[in-house]
Amino acid sequence: MNKMVYYTYQKLFFLAAFLIYGSLANAQLPNEKFGKPSKEEWEFTGWDDAFDADAVVLCKTMTVSFRLPSQLSIIGQENGDALPDDSPDFGTSQTYEDGIMVDYEFKLRTKILKPDGVGHANIDIVYYDRVDDQFMTPDELSDLKIKVFTKNSKGKVEKRTVNADSFVKERVNDYYQVMHVVVPDVQAGSIIEYQYKITSFRHTFLYDWTFQECIPTVYARCDMEIPAFLQFRAEPPTSTLIQTSVKPGHQLYDINRADMKKPKSCPTNRYKIVGSHIPSYDATGRSVAMFTSRFLPPSDQGPALMPADRTHLKIL
Repeated sequence: MNKMVYYTYQKLFFLAAFLIYGSLANAQLPNEKFGKPSKEEWEFTGWDDAFDADAVVLCKTMTVSFRLPSQLSIIGQENGDALPDDSPDFGTSQTYEDGIMVDYEFKLRTKILKPDGVGHANIDIVYYDRVDDQFMTPDELSDLKIKVFTKNSKGKVEKRTVNADSFVKERVNDYYQVMHVVVPDVQAGSIIEYQYKITSFRHTFLYDWTFQECIPTVYARCDMEIPAFLQFRAEPPTSTLIQTSVKPGHQLYDINRADMKKPKSCPTNRYKIVGSHIPSYDATGRSVAMFTSRFLPPSDQGPALMPADRTHLKIL
């Protein structure tokens, strides 16, 4: 083998090694394990046009699940047996209106890249809380936890928890409240993690899920398991950066039955919507990556709509 061929192979080897290393590094993003930012996240500075960003969302997830009451009776279901997907009564149910609950679990990790980006550590959480409503239980915001990770001058990671004194509640209108979360003592390089839950009795309403923020988003994922008898008109994002899939499933409920019979089971639709490397809003402020859903058929007294100037879990 002559020297020219040798050096050519050597260059190809190092190029392949570089590409593999880069792929492995990218494989470590996203890091969906909250509580400990990864090495790749500490080293992450952006991608392509996002290199000039003041801050980035490293990872944001929403998980939606339904809690079904023991009183729920699906026509055609007996002794807890699951309905076949092609059952003529598929999607028919009898239940108390206030018996179904929806659980949302949100997680968000943001990294501040520049001093001008420290304001992106603050978030607004908008949730339903109608004034003087005797017929609809307000949504409950709970388990709000915020942690800040910062490296000191010696490169050691210091972690602290944000005190609840930094949370300020404000009424948006007669239907919604907003929890303002102010995170103090944040600097360039800091990573902030947010976790919270929302419990809702409005089972014919789903919060919109926005992939796009005013800063770039590295990874966003929305998982929903919806009982099949609740039919929604879904409007998934059309962006090529977003991938949407749905699979049939089954959900057990009324597990602790007094008659010792098998738990009841109900058909479900399992949605998974994933987006990666999503740029920030364009100059017009329009979102090209949002998942919305509306209940079908519309109820006589539908849920209040989100204020036009706000989106759920939007970083300001």
